Amino acid sequence: MKNIVCLLGSPRPDGNSAAIAGRFLDAAAKRGASVRTFMLNELKYRGCQGCYVCKHHLDRCVLEDGLTQVLDAVRDADLLVLASPVYYGDITSQLKGFIDRSFSYLVPDYMTNPRPCRLAPGKKLVFVLTQGHPDESQYADVFPRYNAFLTWYGFDGHHLIRSCGLSRQTDAEALDVAMKLAEETADLMFPEPKGSWRP
Repeated sequence: MKNIVCLLGSPRPDGNSAAIAGRFLDAAAKRGASVRTFMLNELKYRGCQGCYVCKHHLDRCVLEDGLTQVLDAVRDADLLVLASPVYYGDITSQLKGFIDRSFSYLVPDYMTNPRPCRLAPGKKLVFVLTQGHPDESQYADVFPRYNAFLTWYGFDGHHLIRSCGLSRQTDAEALDVAMKLAEETADLMFPEPKGSWRP
């Protein structure tokens, strides 16, 4: 699990979800992981066109745009990190565009095939979600919904790093808790070898 691809869905490169994802990635990189990060808002791409070329003529998305390299990178990744703030009760449109285009990963007979996805099974997933609303019961359906799709795709070992009550003027204590959770998740996924020592 050395090859990590991270997709940042926030339009703000210095936003909370990007910062939390960055803390996880830094910890993983210290353990020897290779990290590649895409700031989706900086790319130019279209959503899924519903053309079904990926089901009838190609084994990939027919569109050639800024998301092409992202789809290729995720195909080769061992671990995928998806990070997004909650906008209007869901992930951002930037990240949703990737999710929709991941339809190209599905095989033509995906509805009946026991292995519906072209991706190698066993990829790991870390999902970073932040929201301004402090009530954890609000928007609690976001992760389970997308996790169900990705489980169907063959992802396993899913980890959620979720922080509520974060905003542009969030207090440092709330962000510190999320950062600690990010580091703990990295420790769990990238355990140090027995007998190793850190000062």
